Amino acid sequence: MRIAIIYLIGRVITTGLFAGAAQLSTASSRYGERPRLGTLLMGWDAQWYWYIAVHGYPSSLPLDEAGQVTQNQWAFMPVYPYLARLLGGTGIGWQVAAILISLVSGYLAALVLYLLLRPRIGAIASMWAVVFFANAPLAAMFQVAYAESLFLLMLFAALWLVARRRYAWLYPLVLLMAFTRPGALAFALFLALHGIVRWVRRRDERLRPSEVVHIVLNGLLAAIAGFAWPVIAAAVTGRADAYMATELSWRRGWITGDDGSFAPFRGFWDAAAFWFGQWGLGATAGYIALGALVVLIAALLLFGPRVRRLGTDVRLWSASYLLYLFAVFFPQSSVFRLLLPLSPLWGAAAVPRSRTWRCGVLAACVVGQWWWIYNMYALGNTFWQIP
Repeated sequence: MRIAIIYLIGRVITTGLFAGAAQLSTASSRYGERPRLGTLLMGWDAQWYWYIAVHGYPSSLPLDEAGQVTQNQWAFMPVYPYLARLLGGTGIGWQVAAILISLVSGYLAALVLYLLLRPRIGAIASMWAVVFFANAPLAAMFQVAYAESLFLLMLFAALWLVARRRYAWLYPLVLLMAFTRPGALAFALFLALHGIVRWVRRRDERLRPSEVVHIVLNGLLAAIAGFAWPVIAAAVTGRADAYMATELSWRRGWITGDDGSFAPFRGFWDAAAFWFGQWGLGATAGYIALGALVVLIAALLLFGPRVRRLGTDVRLWSASYLLYLFAVFFPQSSVFRLLLPLSPLWGAAAVPRSRTWRCGVLAACVVGQWWWIYNMYALGNTFWQIP
């Protein structure tokens, strides 16, 4: 009940922030002057999900005048839009169904997050982690028509099953995650690292043969499922690089003269030069900052005492997902949203028992939430204001 109350209060706060953003929206915003609340909730990628639910995926890729692939539905996975279409078919409509899925999934994700963290940091700290999660700077994702809430629910449930050593229940979650949001390859890496740790520690914790089989099979399933969507896109469109070309079509909007090729870790490397060039600091400073960021994150995950309190599995998942992002993503304003799968790390912020500290973190979360909603929805008219 307490988690339900915390989550409900968080949604009231977020709704108030959206209402304020709507009032501050001007004619220069992509939403126009004082848009309706529903207009904001159905903005940005929500329109892609709606289009998929109505029209499906194209059998031929759209091209610009230069013959390059332009933005299209293949960048988005099918579980969320089709689930919303199924629920919307009951008479409530796609838009209501999509937002309802996000709301309910967010609440259930908060419940599972509490269960995941409680054995490691205790009930009180875990409840505070839920408070931070429900009011986080990106908490708006819990009530817009995006797939993030649904993916987080599946991810937290999968991490909880791994922590409880219930590997046999993972198979359906692995498949569903792979077709809800990108990230299955990160989960495959996590399971590989988890299996190695369990093997090394097998004298301290018995490792049954059946557990080895389930860990290996789930890891293979996650890897296969992680590559399945590009294969499906290629089969439907008849173009082998359909998915990659679609994803890279978004990156061309950031880097002029991009050659349209992909190489692991190139996105962050190019972005370091791009962003620091935009800020007038130069590419070399960007590369140095990128290296310092990698070292800092590694140090926190390996040696940070508060992070270590969360347990090996949360740290392994965080490292796996961050490595995945470094390998495939070009960081821009959407990077904040893509960090949501690291939400179990809120437990580290909740560990200190100081009420002043916890209230300060909560206040920072709400302020960050307003900053994000205001920029992405009230303004939303420059290249760095894309959620």
